[in-house]
Amino acid sequence: MKRYLLKVCMMLLAVMVTVSCGNSRKGGEQSQKEGTQAEAKAQVKSGNGKSAKKSKKGNAKKAGRKSRKSVFTPTSAGSPYEVLLVAGAEDFKSGAVDSLYAVLTDDMAGVAQSEPCFKVSRINQGDLSKTLRLCRNIIQIKIDPAQYSTAKFKYKRDVYAAPQLYVTIQAHDANQFKEFVSDNHDMIIDFFTRAELNRQIEILREDHQPHVNEAVKKTFGCEIWAPVELTKVITGRNFVWARCERFVKKVEQELNIVVYSYPYRDVNTFTEKYFTHKRDSVMKANVPGPREGQYMMTTKGFNIVSDETVHKHYAQVVRGLWNIKDYDMGGSFVSVSRVDEEHQRVIVAEAFVYYPNHPKRDVLKKLEAALYTLRLPDELHLQKFSYDLDEIIITPDN
Repeated sequence: MKRYLLKVCMMLLAVMVTVSCGNSRKGGEQSQKEGTQAEAKAQVKSGNGKSAKKSKKGNAKKAGRKSRKSVFTPTSAGSPYEVLLVAGAEDFKSGAVDSLYAVLTDDMAGVAQSEPCFKVSRINQGDLSKTLRLCRNIIQIKIDPAQYSTAKFKYKRDVYAAPQLYVTIQAHDANQFKEFVSDNHDMIIDFFTRAELNRQIEILREDHQPHVNEAVKKTFGCEIWAPVELTKVITGRNFVWARCERFVKKVEQELNIVVYSYPYRDVNTFTEKYFTHKRDSVMKANVPGPREGQYMMTTKGFNIVSDETVHKHYAQVVRGLWNIKDYDMGGSFVSVSRVDEEHQRVIVAEAFVYYPNHPKRDVLKKLEAALYTLRLPDELHLQKFSYDLDEIIITPDN
C-alpha cells in the first residue's frame, strides 16, 4: 500500500512539473514577442511652428491595431469617439483643460449641423477611480516646471483595459501647454480618429456583410467589409449599392455604401470639379428620388478634399453634403477614390447617411471605416496585407 501511494505521489509530482514548465515557456515566449514589437518613434513638435507629420511608411504602427489583451485585461468602457480628460485642480484654473477641450470638441468636418469630433468628459486627477480607468480613450494633463522643459505628447496602449489609448500631454507651464495643443490641433484629432476607425475595422474583420462583399467582387473584382446591417444590395453597371433603412427612436435612419468606377485619365482626374462631375452623373443614373425626375446630387460649395495615403497608395478623400433634386432630403457623405492600376480605372467607395436633425458622427464614421477595407484586384493576391490606417507618428511612452 505504501509503495502504491508513493508511486501515485511521484506521478502527480511529474505532472505538476510538466505543467509548470509549459506555463513558464509560454510566458517567456509571450514576453519576448511583446518585447520585439517596436513602437513607432518620432517627435511631435514642441510649439516651434512646425506641423506634426503623418506616417507615409508601410511599416508604420497602427493607432487602432489589434490589442494585446490578455485574459486578465478587462474590456474598455465607453462608446467610440469618447475621451476622458484627467487633470489637476490648477490645470482647470489656468485654462489648460479648456484649451484641450476646445480642440477635441471642435466641429466635425463634412456635416451640416454643428457636431463635435469627440464627446469629452473632464475630471480631477483625484477622481480617476478604478471604474473610470477603464475608459477607451484617456488623456492625462501633466504640467510641472520642475519636471518638464518642453511640451510632449506620449501614449501607452491597454494600460487598464483593452482596447485603450492612455495619452499624456506634458508641458513646462500652462502657456506652453496651450500653445502646444493649439499648434497640434489636427494631429490630436487625427490620432484618436484613426484609432477609432481602426478599432471599427477590427470589428468588421470579424463580422461583415458577405452579400455586399460578393456583389463588389463580382462587379469589380474587389473586396470590401460592409457592416452587417446593410442587407439590401442593388447592382447596376459599374455600380453596387448596399443600404439599410430603419427607425431609431422613431426617427428614420438610412445607412448607405456605394461602390462605383470610371476610367482613369491622368492626375487631373483627382480635382474637386472632376470628382463632383463624375459623382453627380453616377448618382443621377443610380440613386433616384421619390418622384420621377428626382435624383441625388452633390450640394455645391461644401466639399472638403484631402490627399491621403491608403494601403501605401494615393487616395482622394472627399467629405461633403448631398441632396435630392427638387425634394427636401439630404445628408452627409464621405468618399475614398483610389486608382486600380491593373485596369486603369478609378474605384470609389462612398458612404452617405440620412438621419435628419440627429447627430451623424458615429454612424458616418462607422461606415467610413468600411471604405478603407476596400481591397483592389492587385491587392487580393498579397499574402501580407494590412487593412489598418497608418497612425499619426508620435513619441510612445515606454
